[in-house]
Amino acid sequence: MPERTSALGDAADQRTPRLTIGEVLGVLRDDFPDVTISKIRYLESEDLVHPQRTPSGYRKFSRADVSRLRYVLAAQRDQYLPLRVIKDHLDALDRGEPLPAGTGATAPAPPASTDDAGTTVGPPLTAEQFARAAGLEPGQLADCVQFGLLTTDADGRHPVSDLPVARAAAGLARHGIEPRHLRVYRTGVEREAGLVEQLVAPVLRARSEEARTRATEKLRELATLSAQLHTALLEARLQELLRP
Repeated sequence: MPERTSALGDAADQRTPRLTIGEVLGVLRDDFPDVTISKIRYLESEDLVHPQRTPSGYRKFSRADVSRLRYVLAAQRDQYLPLRVIKDHLDALDRGEPLPAGTGATAPAPPASTDDAGTTVGPPLTAEQFARAAGLEPGQLADCVQFGLLTTDADGRHPVSDLPVARAAAGLARHGIEPRHLRVYRTGVEREAGLVEQLVAPVLRARSEEARTRATEKLRELATLSAQLHTALLEARLQELLRP
């Protein structure tokens, strides 16, 4: 079978030793800790990556295959794009065509990094930069600010720490859920934060470095448990909709 070409590979790629699926997993794990062998196999079944097969049936991945996997995983994580849209992007790149305007896939990443608490940090972005990085239309970004999902500084710039919120809002918008519908999330989070604050405030009053360290650890644990509870309750409610 002739090998498919890819815009994410080059001629030298064909001469590079190929990787097993386990080796690919090791290469990707640093950037995508949640990736699994099952996930890679699923992406192959969806025709997003095309490894060779040995006579024994083992998968052998080229550098182009690994680049495609990185592209897919990053688009899912950072832009919340569905696989069908990501596949359209890859097909367009393979044909040498530009990506559709407004996808944000070709926009340069904002100059940001992550601190020890896992929070995105970096200089604030203009509305245009922020919208492009988040995958939001200008009107959608304005609505997110209007309905309290995002904030700006005195110069109208956006903190990069708000990008995860904006990208989630962009993903929901692609399913027809507008920013005005998301106020319920903001209200719920404020109530949860108030409850957590009551639990942690006594520790913070000690004003010692050790106390702040304990408070930080407690905040992380409470945030994780709150997220788990929210997810479990939502999944249980949605399962009720699927019952006959």
